[in-house]
Amino acid sequence: MSVAPQFGPRPAAGGGVTFSLWAPAAKTVDVVASHVVPMQRGDGGWFQVAVPDARIGTRYRFRIDGEIEVPDPASSFQPDDVSGPSEIVDHRFAWQATWRGRPWHEAAILEIHIGTFTPGGTFLSAIDKLDEVVRTGFTAIELMPVADFFGRWNWGYDGVLWFAPDSAYGRPEDLKALIDAAHQRGLMVFLDVVYNHFGPEGNFLSRYAPAFFTSDVQTPWGSAVDFNVPEVRAFVLQNVLHWLGYYRFDGLRLDAVHAIAKQGTPSILEDISRAVGRLARETNRIVHLVLENDGNEARLLDPATVIPEGKFRAQWNDDYHHAWHVLLTGERSGYYGDYANEPLNDIARILRSGFAYQGQPSPHRGGKPRGELSEHLSPTAFVSFLQNHDQVGNRALGERLEVLAPPERIEAALAVMLLAPMPPLLFMGEEWGETRPFQFFCDFHGELAHAVREGRRKEFKHAYENLDHGKIPDPVSELTYSESAIRWDSLDQLHHAKRRNLVQRLLECRASDVTPHLANVANVKTDAMVVGTVLTASWRLDGGTLHLKANLGDEPASGKGPPGRVIWNYQRPTALPPWSVFWTWES
Repeated sequence: MSVAPQFGPRPAAGGGVTFSLWAPAAKTVDVVASHVVPMQRGDGGWFQVAVPDARIGTRYRFRIDGEIEVPDPASSFQPDDVSGPSEIVDHRFAWQATWRGRPWHEAAILEIHIGTFTPGGTFLSAIDKLDEVVRTGFTAIELMPVADFFGRWNWGYDGVLWFAPDSAYGRPEDLKALIDAAHQRGLMVFLDVVYNHFGPEGNFLSRYAPAFFTSDVQTPWGSAVDFNVPEVRAFVLQNVLHWLGYYRFDGLRLDAVHAIAKQGTPSILEDISRAVGRLARETNRIVHLVLENDGNEARLLDPATVIPEGKFRAQWNDDYHHAWHVLLTGERSGYYGDYANEPLNDIARILRSGFAYQGQPSPHRGGKPRGELSEHLSPTAFVSFLQNHDQVGNRALGERLEVLAPPERIEAALAVMLLAPMPPLLFMGEEWGETRPFQFFCDFHGELAHAVREGRRKEFKHAYENLDHGKIPDPVSELTYSESAIRWDSLDQLHHAKRRNLVQRLLECRASDVTPHLANVANVKTDAMVVGTVLTASWRLDGGTLHLKANLGDEPASGKGPPGRVIWNYQRPTALPPWSVFWTWES
């Protein structure tokens, strides 16, 4: 797709580059490259100038009021980090894959952090592991944010230059090579994007465009981005099309949209969806949009419409994770308290109708109602997971589920999640039972580093009463970063190989016996109930009924497997063993 941006440099076919910057608070702006070129101020705070001798590869900054030099907020690449010069990039790429995408109901997702996914920690080194991802049975990878952040390592949620893949991972063409390699293997590639805040270091927008932010609303990460401002809205819409157009991502996952305090009218979320719908039509591609939304706003979701029309394909279902975590580990602190009484019943409600919280009061939120009715939605509107970067990394020690719960419980939970109609997501290494932690890390310095350290300690002071706070990893230490890398050589160990084999067989079963029946599930008839520790559920899908029966307790339970052809667990017991899971298909 050809993108004609308002923000960022525009190389001309015959040579030269036009530079643009929205800087309503600036009196003067200069382009600083091989020489200094004053920019002309136009309407609405826009500055622009054509520089005949600029070209692909030229590095440049903007000088504001003769006082400070800043990178382009729409920079496509920062070879020397966020405070260095921006580089003009040629976005042409020799794509090898002939690719339109895959339908959403085929999604089985592996979430990865590029820096800790491989020993090399780069886009190119990630290519070497794609065959393993495919062999395991995943149909998609989802990258944690790659937008340029300050320093050498970061989760990615502190991005400040939203158009530039971070140079720690490689160049823009390296990211395109990763996506192209994934597409050649039949893998979709999703990107996590953050539109609710900018990172705390390296963001210069407040100096020359303070209207990007509103002073009357604060997010947990700073002043809220104000989408009532047309230029701010245009900036984000251009960013969406930048990733989907130039890089050919198959979709975006929007981080914490409940924290977008100033969504504007119409909502920026609706505008994003409609812009992506236009892109999908123009390019004849299948594109998916997914939300993270603590508000459980079911009205934003529409998994059935092929082209986005103002809504989103699905939402990460935190309710699913929280209820399972309580059941598997017994933890009840913090938000887990909302699921402490009857986690198995919460799981049944989730399987039956989407969210656990559909308007009920949430004790963790002071008794305020949370969520909207979701039973009318297809199961494919809810992404299920037992672990993700948040739920592991935001623990004090970054422990994975593998060290918190017995393996038989985890394997039962995997057998439920990977064969249920909801799209499953695993966090890198989970497929082989990785025990190495995934910890919170960043590369800040000085007072900001001290503030992050102290903030982490205070956050966990009351949540973990028996924790030796001296053991909390230093979030700005390189050791914390390096210890969070997954170990591919774990597969040489028998118990890790067995777990990966289990996940592989489950995903094979999903592909052969479940996915083909999910293409037309607009009006699914679902039921789920709990008797003691036995969970029973059924989904009337295209061509028949998918049945689940699971004993999710430590003692045997009476009963037998569900009716139909057995697709998982190869026996017909007269009693249900502890932590046993049975799936059947009834035509």
